[in-house]
Amino acid sequence: MRALIQRVKSASVTVENEIISSINNGILLFVALHADDTNKDFDYIINKTINLRIFENKEGNFDKSLLDLNLDLLIVSQFTLYGDTRKGRRPSFTRSMPVSQARLYFKEFIKRFENVYSNIKTGKFQAMMDVSLVNDGPVTIMIDSDKDFY
Repeated sequence: MRALIQRVKSASVTVENEIISSINNGILLFVALHADDTNKDFDYIINKTINLRIFENKEGNFDKSLLDLNLDLLIVSQFTLYGDTRKGRRPSFTRSMPVSQARLYFKEFIKRFENVYSNIKTGKFQAMMDVSLVNDGPVTIMIDSDKDFY
């Protein structure tokens, strides 16, 4: 499982000209499911997301987490995070989980996330979404449950 964390001042998701989700200060989390992901991968990404210290303390150091500050979280499915561009000019998405399976896994991921953090909003799975954000910092961090990724 791969996730892109963006610390934001605000973010929203629009589908068919209607805002379906919006947040203020917090994290916009783009999530891609790998074909081999399990609950262990979900738990790794969830734990990292809520506990990663990317918010500043009074001295300006990264010392606070989403959980510490109880900020907003917007989760958006983003299969293109597994785009492989090593060959040719068109990305390959063969490492992404097939959409029929991914739909169920994404729902399970959200459910597991809500068990440990309640201030969550989401995009719409497999919809054409317009995602707007004001990146705070900017702070953008990629995490992967395959811990060899860095």
